[in-house]
Amino acid sequence: MRKTNPFENSDLKQLQLFLYLIPVFGVFPSLWTLYCRQAGREEMAASRLSVTLAFGWLLGYILLAAGADSSESWKLPLLVTNSLFTSGYFLVSTWLMFRLWQRQSLRLPLITRISERVVRKHLP
Repeated sequence: MRKTNPFENSDLKQLQLFLYLIPVFGVFPSLWTLYCRQAGREEMAASRLSVTLAFGWLLGYILLAAGADSSESWKLPLLVTNSLFTSGYFLVSTWLMFRLWQRQSLRLPLITRISERVVRKHLP
């Protein structure tokens, strides 16, 4: 008996990709998809991109917040940079969702290359 995939419908696949691209929260289904290795090429690429963006944002957020806490004279510029960095992450995620809605490629010039090399190496 043949197994049927509930996500065969292209609209449902696109909705699943939207779920991966949700800022902050989308990293959890992305990690699950990468861990299970049961998704197609497009889902795996979107998951790797989502994980790369989220962990890059988290690393930058932590480093900028730690720098702001340790320096009194640089506190305000680092906090402003941190808020701009966070806003940039949300804007890039929203822009990728918009491109997905238009059925365009989700490739980002440098980030996609990093996600293909680093995330594929450390996560299946």
